[in-house]
Amino acid sequence: MNLLTCLALALAAASLVARASGGRSSGRRKHKEVFLGENSKFKFGGRIDYKLKRQDSTKTLLIKTEQLLRIEEHDFAMRPGFGGAAIPVGIDVQVESIDSISEVNMDFTMTLYLRHYWKDERLAFPSRTNRSRTFDSRLVKKIWVPDVFFVHSKRSFIHDTTMENIMLRVYPDGNILYSVRVTVTSLCSMDFSSFPLDTQNCSLELESYAYNENDLMLYWKNGNDSLRTDEIVLSQFFIEHFHASSGLAFYSSTGWYNRLFINFILQRHIFFFMLQTYFPTMLMVVLSWVSFWIDRRAVPARVSLGMTTVLTMSTIITGVSSSMPQVSYVKAVDIYLWTSFLFVFLSVIEYAAVNYCTTLEETRKMKRGKIPSTFTASQAMAFDGCFHDNDVELTPFSRATPTLTSDLGAPDIRPPEGTRLRRQRSVRENVDLFVSNSYVIDSYSRLAFPLSYLLFNTIYWSLYS
Repeated sequence: MNLLTCLALALAAASLVARASGGRSSGRRKHKEVFLGENSKFKFGGRIDYKLKRQDSTKTLLIKTEQLLRIEEHDFAMRPGFGGAAIPVGIDVQVESIDSISEVNMDFTMTLYLRHYWKDERLAFPSRTNRSRTFDSRLVKKIWVPDVFFVHSKRSFIHDTTMENIMLRVYPDGNILYSVRVTVTSLCSMDFSSFPLDTQNCSLELESYAYNENDLMLYWKNGNDSLRTDEIVLSQFFIEHFHASSGLAFYSSTGWYNRLFINFILQRHIFFFMLQTYFPTMLMVVLSWVSFWIDRRAVPARVSLGMTTVLTMSTIITGVSSSMPQVSYVKAVDIYLWTSFLFVFLSVIEYAAVNYCTTLEETRKMKRGKIPSTFTASQAMAFDGCFHDNDVELTPFSRATPTLTSDLGAPDIRPPEGTRLRRQRSVRENVDLFVSNSYVIDSYSRLAFPLSYLLFNTIYWSLYS
């Protein structure tokens, strides 16, 4: 019994010693973990809690970044250097593409890389290699960034496939590069006075929304070299020139703001409009002249040709007008189309005049008995191919030699030999001459219409091209 009692006491004593030593080692381990955790808040590059790293390594990395940049220690709702001088924010732009240009809406759509440069000493961190650190959009929401917006923009968005196209690069001395890929649709005030032989000047304008020039100074980081473009090919335009500029904008309630301009000049390609508008219009005008060589009594042929060309011109004018904004001034294409339409319309009026004169001529001949009385005027108009101009007997004008007499009964004084006097015809006689010789109108039109249209084209292209 005494031996058993001694063994039991020995086991109890050993158990107490084991518990005491375990408690001290656990306390030392816990103290060590706490010590490391506290040091990680102040010591850059310190180890992170092993248990926390086992639970979520991504969360541990984010906490490490926030600790490295000391985000929790500062109020990033305020701009850097608040209360002091304006913070300079440099801008550079790389234009990726011009997606569309709309004359109807007077706007353009552009995709570009917008990069901001500034310095925020609150984000400075020590680094032995002086290497920068790059982050995505998740950290951007926790720090201060410039609030640049596009003036006169209608729509804009930041691309988000497969992630938001945002990049933040922080340098050890606190310099920051913030880049976004954005597509913006902006207003472009266009002047269509010379359309489609026009040149358009468009600009994309950048400005800070909340900070005026006393708080934020917006500038092009590398001057004119701050604007770079990829190779851009447009269907209707040729880009003549890209250049950057800057200025100030004033708002009565908030003051002066720095504004940056991305200017570009667009020269329209004319070949598309030559094929779709100018060449068809020229052909319709030339086609209307064919009626001058058709017999004047072929009423169905000449009327059909004239109406066809008039309707075709109306269709061309309607098609061009539907693709253009409803402006209140005359465009260059309007001048060409409506002048061509006038030539086509005058060719129809010319035949109406020829037909009317022919009808009057035949009516007079019927009254004089040169045409059988059973042959009516309506039959004469429809008569084709049998009654020709050389069958018409034209009464020659009397060539009586006028004599000059005086009131005193003096003898007639004849002009010296070799002098011919011609009596000037009156307006009525000239009209009667055209009526009796209506075919002359077609003869003159064959020459007058082409020469007039050629003169018009010479003046038009010399003014607008």
